[in-house]
Amino acid sequence: MARSPLRAFILIFLLGFSLRVYFLAKIPERRLLPHDRWEDTAIATSVLERGEFADPYMIPAGPTAHLPPLVPGILVVMWGLFGMGLAGGYAAYLFSITAFSALYALVPWFAGKLGLGREAGVLGGIVGALIVLRPGNAEELAGIVLGLLAIAFLRRWTSGLGSFGGSLLIGAACGVAFHLQPVLLPVVLGWMAFELWWSRDRRKWALSAALVMGMAIACAPWAWRNYTVLGEVYFIRSDLGLELRMGNNDDAVGALESLGPGHVYRHPRTHPVEARLVQELGEAEYMRRAKAEAIDWIKAHPGDFIGLTASRTTQFWLGPFHRPGIALAVTVLTILALLGAWRSLPAMTHPQRAALMMPLICYPLVYYVVIYMPRYRIPLDWILLALAGAAVWRRLDGCGLESRVGKIDGE
Repeated sequence: MARSPLRAFILIFLLGFSLRVYFLAKIPERRLLPHDRWEDTAIATSVLERGEFADPYMIPAGPTAHLPPLVPGILVVMWGLFGMGLAGGYAAYLFSITAFSALYALVPWFAGKLGLGREAGVLGGIVGALIVLRPGNAEELAGIVLGLLAIAFLRRWTSGLGSFGGSLLIGAACGVAFHLQPVLLPVVLGWMAFELWWSRDRRKWALSAALVMGMAIACAPWAWRNYTVLGEVYFIRSDLGLELRMGNNDDAVGALESLGPGHVYRHPRTHPVEARLVQELGEAEYMRRAKAEAIDWIKAHPGDFIGLTASRTTQFWLGPFHRPGIALAVTVLTILALLGAWRSLPAMTHPQRAALMMPLICYPLVYYVVIYMPRYRIPLDWILLALAGAAVWRRLDGCGLESRVGKIDGE
């Protein structure tokens, strides 16, 4: 499988896709029907029924920037093409299944291009294909985008930074990706910081400016929409203040799911009082007040904030404390990934290390200060699986199993 990325992709994709379709067949049809019970599905319903990107909360509250536009946009496309019945529900689930399967099928190619070796990617991809998760907010697509951007930046660094036009295009691609998952921004900034530190190209500042220009051009239309509709210029979405307050208050815990099904947390999707406040104040003012409340609480309770941050950070890398079995599996994966990094990174070039490690450093930063959910780590899991695969493969190779692949890309 490692000889050919295409062969590896096909086999791992078929493994992951068939397993996910098997479990899809066991989901009751009533759960597959399009609905408006969640923020993304509520916005998609509003777009299809009224033509407005609006109403993600418990009661109608008007236009919103609560979610990045591409997340409900996918549902709009699926339900628009196949209808709001069972066919539309199956189409949306099959899209997510296809994206998950493609993500893990791409791991051998990602690992080869980034310097870990296709063998490591094959092992990691197979394990990923066997992990069946329910659809979330397009985290699987964010994982694919993260891998593609990592390879694009690596090629940029190893080919002399390219041209002004090429930099503009990469920046525009990053800007489009932010509309899927805004927390990709710290990763891109990390890559740019490495580029400015490492590159000796005299044009690096001008080319970095072209990158920023491309991002600005791609983000300008949605920012203008938010300004004209909501009266605020947001970076893609509006809810950072709300998420910050949910993770930092007198009743806060490290993980959202540990609150239990009966707990009604202060979110306008689940709490009627908060929903009415959004309706009365408008989303922009509501989010400003939530942010101010969160910051005031953090200033008044620095010790509690540090404890919650430590809990969230630990759970991000070691799994949810309230689900010991999953936590054990996540911990094993993280430990194997650390071993793989320890053995692999010394043999890699500086650009390869930066392309691979910057997402692990920068992507989780915002999730350390807002309430934790296990799905937040999905975009990074392919990197951890590839690193774990490298640790396992090097162990097998050290026991006498020799690679028949030849020299990998980038070595």
